Amino acid sequence: MPQVSEEKEYVVLLHGLARSARSMEKLAARLGREGYGVVNIDYPSTRHSIADLTENMLVDKLPALAAKATSIHFVTHSMGGILVRQYLAHHRLPKLGRVVMLSPPNRGSEVVDRLRDSVFFRWLNGPAGQELGTDPMSVPCQLRPVDFDLGVITGNRVIEPWLAWMIPGESDGKVAVESARIEGMRDFLVVPYSHTFIMQRKAVMEQVVCFLRTGKFNARKGTGG
Repeated sequence: MPQVSEEKEYVVLLHGLARSARSMEKLAARLGREGYGVVNIDYPSTRHSIADLTENMLVDKLPALAAKATSIHFVTHSMGGILVRQYLAHHRLPKLGRVVMLSPPNRGSEVVDRLRDSVFFRWLNGPAGQELGTDPMSVPCQLRPVDFDLGVITGNRVIEPWLAWMIPGESDGKVAVESARIEGMRDFLVVPYSHTFIMQRKAVMEQVVCFLRTGKFNARKGTGG
């Protein structure tokens, strides 16, 4: 994690399962232009369980960041949101700010239910991927409702129809719109984008900035771009 050299608001970015920090670079650049310090964490999402990823990646780093930052916000994609929920369920973070989750499987994903026994799925997504189903024993379903300032943005555009057929109702191709919801969230927004690229859309980045600043989305603002 880069050394913090001045006191200001920081945003920690957490990418999704089987992705890398590169997927969040466009968003990181936008937040930097808005004046935030940005920490875009790259982590081995397919090598460990959600609990191990959280403990190994966040437990030692976040308090050190809080010692210098005026506040710490999070913006996450997909499983990155579950890591934040896991962390905050077990650890207190001084100077916690706001959190925006993009396409989070807050109630799990039916895709995992269907494919978790596949050798290819296990190889591609690792231990954490096995923990993201909709059953009561999955990690998202065992975590408590949120008690922090959370806004959720999810999509309803499908570019992976071979996965979307597994999901009832509207989805972004990997997570149902209803599965992105979580009790305790402050605001919720559905946009016409897919799971894979939602974090790179200009309109979504604008809504992220809006929530970090005000604690709510601008529902009147267009979602094109």
